[in-house]
Order: sequence, then structure tokens, then C-alpha cells
Amino acid sequence: MKTKVSHRLFGLSLLVVAISNTAFAQSSISVVPSMPMITVTGNASVEASPDEATVRIGILHQGGSAKEAQDEANKTAQATLKAIGDLGVPPQRIQTSRLTISPMYVQPRPGSNDAARITGYTASNVITVTLDVLGLIGPVVDAGLQNGANQLEGVQFGLRNDGPPRELALHLAVMEAKGKAAAIADALGVTLGPVQDVSESGSSVVPLGEDKAVFAMASRAAVPTPVSAGQIEIRMGVVLKYAIGSKN
Repeated sequence: MKTKVSHRLFGLSLLVVAISNTAFAQSSISVVPSMPMITVTGNASVEASPDEATVRIGILHQGGSAKEAQDEANKTAQATLKAIGDLGVPPQRIQTSRLTISPMYVQPRPGSNDAARITGYTASNVITVTLDVLGLIGPVVDAGLQNGANQLEGVQFGLRNDGPPRELALHLAVMEAKGKAAAIADALGVTLGPVQDVSESGSSVVPLGEDKAVFAMASRAAVPTPVSAGQIEIRMGVVLKYAIGSKN
């Protein structure tokens, strides 16, 4: 009886070892050599005429107290908002933002132990206007100028729908990358295989000649403010990876 049990245990042991070896063989990792490829980049840009603009008008007032400075800034803002609305700009396209009140200090003389002294307050805010009619840019700026606004923080042009020019720039970028890959393959004496990978490497929409400076506005406008929209540049980039085919 003991002999039969021993044989059975021995047989089970062999079976477990065989199963373990099979499982190990099935889970083993095989390393596949990497495929030789040609990697190229392509870049292209397309210009388009803007169809919207964002105008930022700044209001800055000083007063002996915070309330006095704020009241003056509010009066200017209300008058400016009304004047812009009278031009036909919808209320939802006008926004008041960045309201601030800060003290003005007089610094003590060098060597003095006196603390800086508050001499008044400055109140400021910014009115942002988004325009679909570019011909209103000058009148909007003048509306702020004539009603007490004293800073023009910038005019930024853009596109309501930049999809079509983006697609065109992307197509041109791919064509440039394909041309580079073909030239490299020809120089190496090989053929191009199928595309293995493609990715977009970057995109941007940049107003050409945009002036980001902050301009101080004079107290009165002698003539209407001229504005030239210029062009918008859409830039796209791609990366293509081709398999290398047989030699020519």
C-alpha cells in the first residue's frame, strides 16, 4: 500500500513540474528587433483675415480717499459703458474686470526713521469689448477717450472659426514632411515604406504685428482713431515616421 501511494505522489510531482515548465514557457518574453524608420517634421503657416477683435480700455483715477477714487472711476466706467452701448455693441459683449483700489505712498527721506505715509488712493478697472464688426474698433476707443478713460491696454484680433485655415496649414505641413522623407530615402538609396506613426507637433494662431504695449490716452481725441486689422497667421507642425523599404 505504501509503495502505491509513493508512486502516486511521485507521478503528481512530475505532473506539477511539467505544468510549471509549460506555464513558464508560455509567459516568457520575446524581444522583437525595432523596425528602422525615417522620422521627419513638417511645418506650415497660413494667413487669414481676422473677423473679430477684443478691445481693452483702462480707467485710472486718484483721490484723497478710497471712496473718492472709486466713485470717480465708477462715473467714468458708467459713461464709457453707455457710450459703447450706444454704438450698437450688445451688453453680453462688454465686460468690466480687474477692479482694484490701492494706496499711494510718500516715502520718507533717506536716513529718516519715519514710516511711509499714505497720501491718497488709486482706483482702476478695465472694460473689455469683443467686436464682430471691426469697423467699430476706432469708435469704441474714442468712446472711452471722450468719457474719461485714460489707458488703451491693447487691441487683439482673432478668428471666430479657425478650423478651415488650421486644416489647410496642417495639410501643407504634412506635404512638407512627405517631401523631406522622400528626399532622405532617395539620398539613402532606399524606398519609403508605409507610415508607422503621425502626430501633431504644435499649433498657434498669432496676429501679425500685434502691439502689446499699453498706451496712455490723451484727454481729447482731435481725430477719429484709425485701426488696421492686419492678418492672422495660423501655424501647424507634424511629425511623420516611415518604415524603410528595400534598397533601390
